[in-house]
Amino acid sequence: MSSLPERRISEYESLDLAENQLTERDLTRLRGLQSQRRFTVDAGPRGWRLTAGATVGVLVLDRFRLVIEPKMALTGDQLIHWLCYALAVPVPHQTTLRHWAADRHGYADLVAAGLLTECQTLLRDGLRRDYLGKDRLEPVLRGRLDITAQATRRFGMLDKLHVRTFERDADIWENRVCGAALAAAVTTTANPELARALRDLAAAFPRDTTPAASLRSLDRARYHRLNIRYRPAHTWAGLLLRGGGVTDLLSGGEYHADSLLLDLPRLWEAVVRRLAAEAATPLGGRIVPSSGGTAITTSGDLSRHPGFHPDLLLGFPTTAPPGEQVLLPVDAKYKRYGQKPVSSTDVHQLLTYMAGYCRGADPRSVIVYPSPGGLRHRTLRVAGPYGRLGTIHVAGLDIAADPSDSASDLRELCLSDFACDN
Repeated sequence: MSSLPERRISEYESLDLAENQLTERDLTRLRGLQSQRRFTVDAGPRGWRLTAGATVGVLVLDRFRLVIEPKMALTGDQLIHWLCYALAVPVPHQTTLRHWAADRHGYADLVAAGLLTECQTLLRDGLRRDYLGKDRLEPVLRGRLDITAQATRRFGMLDKLHVRTFERDADIWENRVCGAALAAAVTTTANPELARALRDLAAAFPRDTTPAASLRSLDRARYHRLNIRYRPAHTWAGLLLRGGGVTDLLSGGEYHADSLLLDLPRLWEAVVRRLAAEAATPLGGRIVPSSGGTAITTSGDLSRHPGFHPDLLLGFPTTAPPGEQVLLPVDAKYKRYGQKPVSSTDVHQLLTYMAGYCRGADPRSVIVYPSPGGLRHRTLRVAGPYGRLGTIHVAGLDIAADPSDSASDLRELCLSDFACDN
């Protein structure tokens, strides 16, 4: 548990610090975040100014603990529901969620609490054991005699035998990953009760010597009927041990154990991707690739441009012409579009997507944003002197609602017309 003093800011807010409050190691870490557009650090006449980007969580520096809060009024229950939905792991029972409050200790404790809950379930049901080979020195023959070791270490002596046995043991990678993550989570949380529970539970699990060893196990992980129950715990473990890998909805960087930074725009994109797929399936729709050969490309410039592609592209079958499909670009925007108009940049972006993917006289696209104030919807119609350029549905999904309900809302608001094309 961290005993450092705490400073708090929100997304996109700034914090002024004296020059001696940041060490050289702190500056290296902050500039690493700056290169990924998650944080900026600027030198001023009296010290440093830190400005957070679209990142929340905790960053433990050498002389203080920085807690970054979201700009939207997200409760702990709401965030954990969306995080579980994006990661495709089970949502904890309501009695568990009572302990997952986002109090003064910050949102990073939610991930530690998620790991704690899943590991408690694993321990209660019994840790998995597997047969492991072990080299032993025994007075009788058990297992297989190690002839080489016997001949070189105890030549001519038969009072002790070098043998190799196979015994069921809990010291396997599934349990070691959990043990390493529980130990790492103790340093992440500032909640003394949570830290105590994590420390006590970590003593019941074997652990790897380094977080890197556990991460290698996670990268090679294969799940089957014998260890599938470990997957939710390993999901939380990966978030904690990486401290910020872009494949885990976090900001990048070498922040092991003591820091945890959630990339909320990336998290929202993952939520919208799964949610839109579930909304389109009853209408016969599916996600189709929008990168590679199907990306919108630019050629002829002085340098090569990356392809343009929306966060996801939905395809719906149609009978006109037969065998073809109608495409609908969908973009996830982590913005407060319930309180302000859609920016001209985003309108231009969606017009590009419609020009590249939509055919016919009525091209359409969708913007999906989080709405703390309940379900919202409006329709933007973009037209020129020669007719309509496109229609943009702007859907604000209630962050307090169940994700499955939001999928139904999105289908009714923005996708119902595509049922006529099936």
